[in-house]
Amino acid sequence: MRYAVISDVHANIDALEPVLDKIDTLKVDQVICLGDVVGYNATPNECADILRNRNIPTILGNHDAVACGLEEPWGFNPVALAAAMWTREQLSETNIEWLRNLPDALNFREFVVVHGAPKNHNTYLFSWEDILPHLYFLEEQNCSICMMGHTHNPGIFSADGVYSVDDDSRFLLGEEKCFFINPGSVGQPRDANPQSAFGIMDTDADQYEQIRVSYPVEKAAQRVIEAGLPSFLAERLALGR
Repeated sequence: MRYAVISDVHANIDALEPVLDKIDTLKVDQVICLGDVVGYNATPNECADILRNRNIPTILGNHDAVACGLEEPWGFNPVALAAAMWTREQLSETNIEWLRNLPDALNFREFVVVHGAPKNHNTYLFSWEDILPHLYFLEEQNCSICMMGHTHNPGIFSADGVYSVDDDSRFLLGEEKCFFINPGSVGQPRDANPQSAFGIMDTDADQYEQIRVSYPVEKAAQRVIEAGLPSFLAERLALGR
């Protein structure tokens, strides 16, 4: 099976559409979203509508949970808080209900997907040391690979190091190791590359491929300004930060 794995769309329709257009050329069997469909950017309903209408399996992210009212934004910085509260007012009832029913994890037999850390979508995993307390989750799920988002930084983590994944690079996984893999962010990359990031998990070839896609950043930034959201959210898109 070939899976396209996207994450952290963050209400950026101008990024989501080119990514899905690219995915449609890659002959994948399934698209999966690791959460944070909304938050930060200006088109939450448009993004939720696309994922919902395409029946793309999606995980509940921390911004999704706040936007639909399942959680309160404890710990959000002022910019994230402003965007979350704005998003709450914009979301349609249909999309609120859809977000409220998203799962915290999904198991695809060869790998499992979460948003942040297993069983806690608010926790960031930046290193193997961060991941160590969560290895038990792979045993529970009876697989050796976990895919997660939340940090907006692509990377492959294993006991023998963190592997950076260059644009359009392939990585042979192998069955003897455990891996945590982050495909990066579609709607708000933070690795100094403003291009959208996503991954292809090929379970037949036991291979992961990192892919980047350009999108009209200026258009997305202008939407943020016109919506009255904090200008920092527009400025960071061009910086990839």
